[in-house]
Amino acid sequence: MPETSTQPGTAQPAAYTPTDRTVPTRAAKRAVYDRELVHSILDEGYVCHLGFVRDGAPVVLPTLYGRVGERLYVHGSTGSRPLRMTGQADPGLPVCLTVTHVDGLVLARSAFHHSMNYRSVVVHGIAHQVTDPDERRSALDALVDQVVPGRSSDSRPANARELAATAVIRLDLNEVSAKLRTGGPNDDPEDLALPHWTGVLPLTKGYGTPVPSGDLASGIEVPDYLASL
Repeated sequence: MPETSTQPGTAQPAAYTPTDRTVPTRAAKRAVYDRELVHSILDEGYVCHLGFVRDGAPVVLPTLYGRVGERLYVHGSTGSRPLRMTGQADPGLPVCLTVTHVDGLVLARSAFHHSMNYRSVVVHGIAHQVTDPDERRSALDALVDQVVPGRSSDSRPANARELAATAVIRLDLNEVSAKLRTGGPNDDPEDLALPHWTGVLPLTKGYGTPVPSGDLASGIEVPDYLASL
């Protein structure tokens, strides 16, 4: 595993270095290590799955994340088991974090060759609890803006009581890979004459019209950063 810690704003190579854990054993040609592409996949989402080992058994939790440079941040209650473990473990908690976007359902002539077009990122590393107050505040702002860009400056920041009840963990982007599938079905030649529809059913993410809270004061309009979604 790479040992070098990456800091926000530090110049980095154009690609992440492949490791034994980031080179897939299946469909390895779909793996990509381009830093810009990895960032674009991460920046398009806000839900990740965080995997770790608890009491000798694997646990995977869905949660929100935010990216700041070469770091990912995850937050939760100070009573949350994985967040407590990051503070207790030395030198931290080994984790695997994944993010996936499904772009289309690939319908082949045979059931075996049905597939999905997707973009995913897998991050391996050691998660550490963030204790620096300034970094914690920046991380929490990043988490809010990851979900709705611009929202952190249009809401009350966490107060001392809320900060005391919130833990934040940091995961450096050192051991990282992306994996993608694009294109249509890969039917076997002998199946090409079968009378079944085949192709791709695209999937897109969309936003509905913002619904105001029932106790919203009159005169407060939908902000531009929401209307633009």
